[in-house]
Amino acid sequence: MLVVKFGGTSLGSIDAMGRVIALLKDPEHAGRVRVAVASAFSGMTDGLIDLARRARAGDHTYTGLLKIMRKRHEDMAAFFLAGEGKKQAQNDLDALFAELARMLDGVSILQELSPRILDSIMSFGERLSASLLAKILSGAGISAQYLDARTLIKTDRHHGNAHFLAEETFDAIASFFNDAPPSLLYAATGFIGSSLQGVTTTLGRGGSDLTASIFGAALAVEEVEIWTDVDGIMTADPKLVKNAFRIDQISYVEAMELSHFGAKVLYTPTIKPALKKGIPIYIRNTFNPRAGGTRVTENAKESPYAIRGISSMTHVAVIRIQGSGMVGVSGFSSRLFGALARRGLNILLITQSSSEYSICFAVLPEDTESAVMAAHEEFYREISAGAIDEPYAERDMAVIAVVGSRMKKTAGIAGRVFHALGRNGINVVAVAQGSSELNISAVISRQDEAKAVNAIHEAFFLAGMRSVNLFLLGTGLIGGTMLDQIAEHREALARDHQVRINLAGAANSRYMLFDPEGLDPKEAKALLKAPKGKGSACAAPQEEAAAKDGRLEAFDLSRFIGIMQSMNLPNSAFCDCTADDAVSGRYADILMGSIPVVTPNKRANSGSLAYYKKIVSYAKERGIPYLYEVTVCAGLPVISTLRDLFLSGDKVRRIEAVLSGTLSYIFNNYDGTAPFSALVRAAKEKGYTEPDPRDDLNAMDAARKALILARECGMPLEFPAVAIEPLLPASCFEAPTVEAFFTELEKADASFEERRAAAAAEGKALRYVAVIEEGSARLSLRPESAESPFRSLVDADNMVVITSQRYSSLPMVIKGPGAGAQVTAGGVLADILRIAKTLV
Repeated sequence: MLVVKFGGTSLGSIDAMGRVIALLKDPEHAGRVRVAVASAFSGMTDGLIDLARRARAGDHTYTGLLKIMRKRHEDMAAFFLAGEGKKQAQNDLDALFAELARMLDGVSILQELSPRILDSIMSFGERLSASLLAKILSGAGISAQYLDARTLIKTDRHHGNAHFLAEETFDAIASFFNDAPPSLLYAATGFIGSSLQGVTTTLGRGGSDLTASIFGAALAVEEVEIWTDVDGIMTADPKLVKNAFRIDQISYVEAMELSHFGAKVLYTPTIKPALKKGIPIYIRNTFNPRAGGTRVTENAKESPYAIRGISSMTHVAVIRIQGSGMVGVSGFSSRLFGALARRGLNILLITQSSSEYSICFAVLPEDTESAVMAAHEEFYREISAGAIDEPYAERDMAVIAVVGSRMKKTAGIAGRVFHALGRNGINVVAVAQGSSELNISAVISRQDEAKAVNAIHEAFFLAGMRSVNLFLLGTGLIGGTMLDQIAEHREALARDHQVRINLAGAANSRYMLFDPEGLDPKEAKALLKAPKGKGSACAAPQEEAAAKDGRLEAFDLSRFIGIMQSMNLPNSAFCDCTADDAVSGRYADILMGSIPVVTPNKRANSGSLAYYKKIVSYAKERGIPYLYEVTVCAGLPVISTLRDLFLSGDKVRRIEAVLSGTLSYIFNNYDGTAPFSALVRAAKEKGYTEPDPRDDLNAMDAARKALILARECGMPLEFPAVAIEPLLPASCFEAPTVEAFFTELEKADASFEERRAAAAAEGKALRYVAVIEEGSARLSLRPESAESPFRSLVDADNMVVITSQRYSSLPMVIKGPGAGAQVTAGGVLADILRIAKTLV
């Protein structure tokens, strides 16, 4: 024998009603269902409350809305019924709507709406749907009869949220069904009951689930089925977590914990009658009956995961009471919660410090003022004497609950929970855990709810999968190449390394676009690349696509950062692929928002020492990654190697390095067969220099890299302290154009040749080398002997030679391409992937 319950969405449309008929006729249910509990059609309960309030306010629009409600039910009857059945259904609808209209008219005349009258008005939703369901099932060949559950389910007189009286109710149900024909299916009203005096009451929102559980327990059925519009209880709210999935089985106590803290599929009191009788509750989807559903049972299979699920309550307030007058005073908690109980306030969570100096508890927002007043009145004397502070309420809070029976025997659960929260910059206001270790609850800011639930869900349920929500600024050569690399390798990263990169935002100097669900990297690159010239024919295709894309908007740095922070996505990361001082100047703001920063932009680390120290120390103290490996030598592991040396206790004594790919190419090929100016022209033609080669030959870029290395070694240097030997005469920099520059450079060829020849006479060759040692950094053109590692450089390679306490007789050499879009973008992507490692 079964008891089934159909929710409002399962009955509220012609398609849904047809599915219900088919379900009750299928082999699994035909002849087995004793009671089908009906909720009101979807939206009806809220609609009835709205009508009642309009009537009380003297707003006569309720009469028109009542006609719309009536037509909805009449349309349902007309579709499924004909002849005598349709006539009987219409008579029932006429009688019920006439009674409802009279009641609303009375409210309008008196302009009063008591909880008792509101319960009576709300009862019409279930009375209408159950009455109609019985007629429709009968018309479909299923022997069914309407059952007004008010005659059987007896409650106290707490209108709006009445508690059923178990003994009286079970006796009434048993007596009724002892005399009822065994083959008859009863379509019973959910949600409603009546007091012992016969006054209509309601069981609270979700009370139809409780009605089904009551009938199931009273009749000792095999199972209670709750038919709704979701596949079962999920690991988290799918509206918050897109990767949430169905839980196959869950224990009664786990289900009660999840539902208490916000899981909306099952009404918390529903479980109790079934639990006492050991009757499973099976939650299933009317619109997807082949889905497995979730079975709530006493002996649920152990979860394959460390936890069973996560739930959250979006709106709560936390009230804190503290003071030295609480320490060691017996009966304090009893007085506090007694005062709250006398006002009928429901406490959601309680936590107290071990020192007994403070206690806090969570309540619903509408109970905040009453709870503060109750505490103030109870402890008025202690507050007046200064022994206890005034009760303080923090609003706009949320409670997240991590639930699972395996938590008791699995070490490290709390650590993983709080690491996930801390790593995402989520502040925990209060924590509670029962001695059963079934639930860890934390109070956080309401604005962090979605981020927190997603972060914890990923930490426990995604089989090691780590997601990074990436915000990229700069989609030119480096950023654009990295987008191509992400697009090419994203599947392999997910499959082989359990890392998912979700491009949540991207921008260049003109446009920006966002999508929390993820942008396609190549599509984003193409849209942002749309040319400026709207009038030109060549601009048309991309510009037209950009204009039509509603996500695209004009770039504004502050707005970009503001949107990134307001999206509040878990595991976010900001990547700066520009060379803009304005962008690097916002790193501190971004890090303080608990968003990691990855960058090839040298400006922040080679700017003011105070700013460098600020962002590096903040990132270190708060554990927020700030990664800039590619600021020196592109993809070569220079900075990470230095960090590893220091971490392992080594001491760096000296660093020598060729840090400019342009200067490396020029001097590697400067053998006297061609003048110096000709080599510079060749480097420009090969793309090894900036459009104006002076931007490379001034050695500023190499000097910034040297300063970064010096600071990584702990040297407190400002940029002016870096000694730079000028390569070019002043006339070269004063030339007004690039061609004029080359004319001046040709005049210096003889000087360069003189230095080259002098070095060659000693068996040496010229290299432009940075030296960092003894608290200083300098760059100069110097002759290198044949034994020098710098003589092995080819093309535009970089090289860093590290002499340390351990690497003294034979220094460590790091060599390879120090520039190029592919290696630089690959290094930036590697830093982004390093961020994913911090999410474990």
